[in-house]
Amino acid sequence: MRRVIAMTITGYSLAGCSSLPSLDAFKPTPPTVQVQLDSVPPGADARTSLGPGCKTPCAVAVSAPDSGFSVAYTLNRFQPATVPVQVIRIPGDYSSPGSTTIDPNPVVAELQPAGPPPRAAAMMDTARTSAIAIYA
Repeated sequence: MRRVIAMTITGYSLAGCSSLPSLDAFKPTPPTVQVQLDSVPPGADARTSLGPGCKTPCAVAVSAPDSGFSVAYTLNRFQPATVPVQVIRIPGDYSSPGSTTIDPNPVVAELQPAGPPPRAAAMMDTARTSAIAIYA
C-alpha cells in the first residue's frame, strides 16, 4: 500500500512539472525607441517595416528588433524610396544599463520627381514615322 501511495504522489509531482511555463517569460522585452522620420520634400507617407508609419516630418515609437529594419517613403509624383536602418545595442554591466540606438536617426529620404508619363500621341507619331520609313 505504501508503494501505491508513493507512486501516486510521485506521479502527481511529475505532472505538475510538465505544466511549468516556458523560460521565455524571463526574457526582457525589446526596448521602445523613438525614430524621427523626415523627407525632402516634406509630406511623404513613411512606413517602417515593423508596422508604424506617419506623414513626414514626424516621429514613431518602435520596438527595436534584434536586427535592422527599413523605412519606405511614398509621395504622389515622386519615386518611392527606402532607407535601411540599423539597430545598435550596447550591453550593460553591473553599474550601467544597456542602451539601444538607431542609425540613422533622424531617417531622411530625398525623393526624386517621377518622370512624366509617356504621351499616347507622341508614341503614335513615332510608330507612324517608323512605319513610313520601313515602306519607303
